Amino acid sequence: MAGLRDRMTSTVIARGLGLPPARTHEVLREDDVAIPMDDGVTLLADVYTPTGSAAVPTVLVRSPYGRKGIFGALQGRILAERGFRSVLQSCRGTFGSGGTFEIAFAERADGLATIRWIEAQPWFDGRLGMLGPSYLGYVQWVVAAEAGPNLKAICPHTTTAHLAGHWYDSGSLTLDDAINWSTLTATQEAQRWPLLEMLANRWPRRVARVVDHLPLADLDVAVLEQRNARWRSIIEHADDDDGYWQPADATNDVARVTAAVDVVTGWYDLFLPMQLAEYRMLADAGRPPRMTIGPWTHVQREMAACSMREAISWLAEHLELDGAQSTPQEARVRVEIMGSGEWRDFTTWPPAGYAPQRWHLHPGRRLAPEEPAASSPSRYTYDPADPTPVRGGAILDVRRGGRRDQRAVEERDDVLCFTSAVLDSDVEVVGDVEAQVHVESDVDTFDVCVRVCEVDERGRSRNVTDGLVRVSSNERAQPVRLDLWPTAYRFRKGRRIRVQVSSGAFPRYARNLGTGEPIGSGTRMQQARMTIHHSPERPSSVALPVRVPA
Repeated sequence: MAGLRDRMTSTVIARGLGLPPARTHEVLREDDVAIPMDDGVTLLADVYTPTGSAAVPTVLVRSPYGRKGIFGALQGRILAERGFRSVLQSCRGTFGSGGTFEIAFAERADGLATIRWIEAQPWFDGRLGMLGPSYLGYVQWVVAAEAGPNLKAICPHTTTAHLAGHWYDSGSLTLDDAINWSTLTATQEAQRWPLLEMLANRWPRRVARVVDHLPLADLDVAVLEQRNARWRSIIEHADDDDGYWQPADATNDVARVTAAVDVVTGWYDLFLPMQLAEYRMLADAGRPPRMTIGPWTHVQREMAACSMREAISWLAEHLELDGAQSTPQEARVRVEIMGSGEWRDFTTWPPAGYAPQRWHLHPGRRLAPEEPAASSPSRYTYDPADPTPVRGGAILDVRRGGRRDQRAVEERDDVLCFTSAVLDSDVEVVGDVEAQVHVESDVDTFDVCVRVCEVDERGRSRNVTDGLVRVSSNERAQPVRLDLWPTAYRFRKGRRIRVQVSSGAFPRYARNLGTGEPIGSGTRMQQARMTIHHSPERPSSVALPVRVPA
């Protein structure tokens, strides 16, 4: 009965995700296989093998999120049904594996030890691949440069080689992601029905009720009613330059990876800028990966479906399954141009044929390509006791991320909106987006947040891309440069482009208290009176990579 139930589960999931048909439904599963690590700790894995085949390639999946239920079906049985042996291993300190689960630190040594164990098995035929998104992708990056020639292909989707770095990339803290992930990993093994818990949105709702708690270091107690080691490590080392994270950073290894790399991500994914930077590292090294980018958030079902389809096809090609198709070399980057629904193939990223066009902030809250005339600046007051909220964007919770109506945020007094005239033709934007804002503040530490939106014919404003940077300086007036999320978007004729300027995006980013206290221990708050200049001497603008006419 268990075998029949597992087969039915995998069939339903495969159909829902649009996966290629199974090669077999006869699968042998070995549970709780003990794999020794170099320090004597034992990790557990479930091994799924398609029966009736003399030699099959092996796929290693290392996960902190469990091996049973939907995870076992998706990352174990479904792979075996399509011709691979799947070794689905629980990371150290999770779901029966020994040791303690710490963010990232043991994954390099444990991953390499596991690969050596696989290579020593009598069934291993020299063909090894890895797959998985997010944390499951990070564990691929940390071993790929050292794994040896048997590792033929990896699929690090919606991830980065420096997992902790994305929490502090702005100089602030991506609070919403950090506390929700800490809560998830702290509670998942106590949940009898984890999928139902996720659908019920229980923990994100509980986090939302207390997310304004100060000091932030004690937010774990407010949510979980106890201290959490992973949250404490994040908040106590809230700086990308903190040497604490260096052993877990595999960024410098990316260019040395010789395995074939497949990348899938979304325009609203948590790791998008880092993933594109890693694409460039591989391309510069002469080994550009295949890359797919869609209009998705980090845990959106459509991206999960694309991710699994792309991984299966990539591994089938590079692990040499019979009948596998080759990837055309001239079309290695495939992206959706949001706003049009059109998918476009490029040979590289960023693509040729697009050039930066500056859209300047003007008096009267106008946005236009021409440079501004002499004008008085615009002003607002940012109050950390009532922080500027975020709507949509790169947020872990799929219910709140992606493209969202911005009108409620834009009505606030602490948000400035600069809007273009109605467009007389389409404006297609593909590539990196950068802003430069001339800012004046009466406090020494403040945030600058810039968001680009499209306003439709009915006045609805929806976010396209954004970015935030934390500034600490005793200079009262200065130009502030910030990178927004890369994007691909077609602003349609008859619509308008809008740029928001504010000093917060809470709780995606921790609010700036204005006092310069450390992020974790700060409790005092001070309002910031902000001045945004848009004059010839102090211009402010957003550079959009606009399609150049042929």
